[in-house]
Amino acid sequence: ESRAANASNKEINIQWYIPSLAKPSNDTETKVLLLYAYNTKPVKISNIKIFSSMSMFSGHLWIPLARVISLQKKLSNLKQQVEMLMQSSKSLSSASEPTSFLEESGTLKKIPSIKTKINVAKVHLDEKTEEMAKRCLSEVKALLSVVPALSVPLTEIPFDVTLQSIASLEDMFDPANGCIITEESLFNWIISLFH
Repeated sequence: ESRAANASNKEINIQWYIPSLAKPSNDTETKVLLLYAYNTKPVKISNIKIFSSMSMFSGHLWIPLARVISLQKKLSNLKQQVEMLMQSSKSLSSASEPTSFLEESGTLKKIPSIKTKINVAKVHLDEKTEEMAKRCLSEVKALLSVVPALSVPLTEIPFDVTLQSIASLEDMFDPANGCIITEESLFNWIISLFH
């Protein structure tokens, strides 16, 4: 019971393993192991000895550490760019809208978590940020593809760009941490790369 797992939704779980002696002998560059597991339907595992599911998948990829670190920096820069775009669009929209804190009854309006809404709101990218995103995502695709040499650069962004989706990708390629990805369109794109 203590080792039971529960996923109420579709999710990808990413972990990194940085081996000391276990790296492939024919490679000279340092590689790290990306371990992934995902479920395509909700799962609840109460006994790991008897559990089997057609909706759970797992695998691993050896990836050059230098490329992971380089990509993580690029994704961090992309996240900052998206945050700046959101700030400028927020300040433009708030300047054009009259602010009203009181309802007719004279009580304060209760605003649901604005931060959560902002994180999952689709971001409209300018040309520079869109090109930056396409380059980063083409690199993600190349790293995760079964045959990287056949990976063609992206001409369009394959999922809804939100601050949360870019932050999840940045976390995904941080070899010091793992992450869980649940955003539907990002989830679908990443699992398509694992096949």
